[in-house]
Amino acid sequence: MAIDIGIAETDRNEIANALSRMLADSYILYLKTHNFHWNVTGPMFQTLHTMFMTQYTELWNALDLIAERIRALGFPAPGSYQRYVELASIKEENGVPSAQDMIRQLVAGQESVARTAREAFRVADAANDQPTADLLTQRMEIHEKNAWMLRSLLENG
Repeated sequence: MAIDIGIAETDRNEIANALSRMLADSYILYLKTHNFHWNVTGPMFQTLHTMFMTQYTELWNALDLIAERIRALGFPAPGSYQRYVELASIKEENGVPSAQDMIRQLVAGQESVARTAREAFRVADAANDQPTADLLTQRMEIHEKNAWMLRSLLENG
């Protein structure tokens, strides 16, 4: 059955592609944050272990919202690690960096997802797609706040 929600198919396709990049970045950041939660050590262990769990849990819940919006627009959501690596601007971490490097990587990842969301927002806004724009506005706010909180851990008193 044809989709008739007031957004042309070409625009819906462009939005779905932008959301697919957002989903990929979010998934890679989720995986990296969860990895760091498991492997963090050092004097900030408890603080970071808890903060990382809060952030990866929030990311996990966001994945479904992003994927479901892609589906609502009439397109399949990407769902494989290979596809996420192809679409994502965030690189996976295969080692176990120091706690300080974990924080730096997660700041960069949070900022990267915020930039990806901002670009997708431009596409959604141009197509008059308020539900997607709303989702992306919320995601930007969360990622910018998370980046700030992580960044504050790197300051020297």
